[in-house]
Amino acid sequence: MVDYIVVGLGLAGISFCEVLEKEGKSFTVVSDTSQQASQVAGGLYNPVILKRFTLAWKAKEQMELAQPFYAGLERKLGVQLDYKVPVLRRFASIEEQNSWFEAADKPGLDHFLSTIILPNSNTCLDAPHGFGEVNYTGRMDTGTLVEFYSTYLDQKGILERESFNFSDLTIEEGWVSYKSIHAKQVVFACGYGLQDNPFFNYLPLNGTKGELLTIKAPAYKEDRVIKSSVFTIPLGEDLYRVGATYKWKDKTNEPTEASKKELLDKLTTFLRCDFEVVDHVAGIRPTVVDRRPLVGRHPAHKNLYVLNGFGSRGVLIAPYASTQLYQCIEHQNQIDPEMDIQRFTKKYYRD
Repeated sequence: MVDYIVVGLGLAGISFCEVLEKEGKSFTVVSDTSQQASQVAGGLYNPVILKRFTLAWKAKEQMELAQPFYAGLERKLGVQLDYKVPVLRRFASIEEQNSWFEAADKPGLDHFLSTIILPNSNTCLDAPHGFGEVNYTGRMDTGTLVEFYSTYLDQKGILERESFNFSDLTIEEGWVSYKSIHAKQVVFACGYGLQDNPFFNYLPLNGTKGELLTIKAPAYKEDRVIKSSVFTIPLGEDLYRVGATYKWKDKTNEPTEASKKELLDKLTTFLRCDFEVVDHVAGIRPTVVDRRPLVGRHPAHKNLYVLNGFGSRGVLIAPYASTQLYQCIEHQNQIDPEMDIQRFTKKYYRD
């Protein structure tokens, strides 16, 4: 008998496993490679929605948890994951500059938005109106995190690399069994794979396809994230990640020529140097109709839980949501109502 079975090993699953280890709980993880959102993500953590100059949901609380959380993971895994990289918002006009200053005066945003307009000094960038800088930003190498954490669990003998087969799940009063594993609780942290979960597929998880390019641009020489109509993220060795697209109809992990053209068309509106595309990846973000995570206990099965719906902000949300779910399960603490799946309970009984 273990305390938990965790299904899925993206940002959500890894974050919950970390909470379990910290609290001395036993667990087994079941995960396949069907969901790639965490592996291919840009990995930016940024407390500000740069399209509208507004503070992201619970950004300050999430930042306070995320920084020590990922520092602990780096020490445990012996690998660098967190790259402190400035994020600069390219201004398209004087009006955008003015909107930035107005936003920087607002409570909460004043902590994250610099009021110094940075002039452009990079000849490879078309940015006559300069940049605004967001404080306390960076890039999390999510692909390396998933790879090293999987190896870590493998070495402990607690990772089952397989698709979860629901016909092998038996639910009893106070415990569950999955094949030869007996556990007190199951937490499903399987991203867009939630669509195939017969217990939680009533939840309105849409899924948004995102595609990213990696380019090699030797002349660019930019060590900051530049956000315009798309972002460029420095990866080192003259490589930059470019993204991202948002598509609601295509639910495959296959990159498309249409999205590649869209990214390149937007990139060349402000990048003024030669480059070549060296990689093109895609994944389905687990997005929700009300743009809030899906966290909590199943309405009827009291030992089944879900941890999902982080969208494009999983790096920041994952430690926050995982901690709240654990406190709910073990100490009956209330989950933040905005992300508690109780908000969809009527939909479960109606469907």
